Amino acid sequence: MTNAIELNEVNKRIAGNLVLNNISLKAEKGKIHAFYGANGSGKSMLFRAICGLIKPTGGEVIVEGKKLHKERSFPESIGVVIESPGFWQDYTGLENLKMLASIRNRISHKEVRNSLMRVGLDPNDSRKYKKYSLGMKQRLAIAQAIMEEPRIIILDEPTNALDEDGIELIRQIIREEKERGATFLIASHNKEDIELLADYKYRMVDGRLKDETGRTE
Repeated sequence: MTNAIELNEVNKRIAGNLVLNNISLKAEKGKIHAFYGANGSGKSMLFRAICGLIKPTGGEVIVEGKKLHKERSFPESIGVVIESPGFWQDYTGLENLKMLASIRNRISHKEVRNSLMRVGLDPNDSRKYKKYSLGMKQRLAIAQAIMEEPRIIILDEPTNALDEDGIELIRQIIREEKERGATFLIASHNKEDIELLADYKYRMVDGRLKDETGRTE
């Protein structure tokens, strides 16, 4: 199987509005697929459909060979950042990640700490999440997406609220995770993210996947 994700004529209608309009897509394994387009063009809704967070009105979403909402409710191995993750406000970053890691119990305390250090956060920082800056919150969101080494990683605006050093760090992490074999879907308003990272680029307009601009070299 060369495609990690396959969408066949996917539609989603909300309150009479067609927010995803007949989308077909084949996302190759181990590649970075980048999506761009104006706010409200459907990028986040597309990501939600691939994560199993919304059920399409029509068409099918196949992730790693399994049809969502038929063979599986959610993808088996996926890390996600879409908009603002719902972390616990009165816990530290480390405590938040430990609680999330306990759901599947796949990784050790050491691996949780390592994911924080990779994104430039101190595992021993005693500040509660509610005291975090926007940049720290973004770093923590990336940490939770990568900590279990998922096969698929979906990042909506991965470099949002980061300074130049933070942006370069997250780009490097994306490259390292791709080297590990992860398949990425990213959406970004930062054109450099798209140009520097993408193997494949797609433009979304009014819920349609307007074109595929091809593989970058």
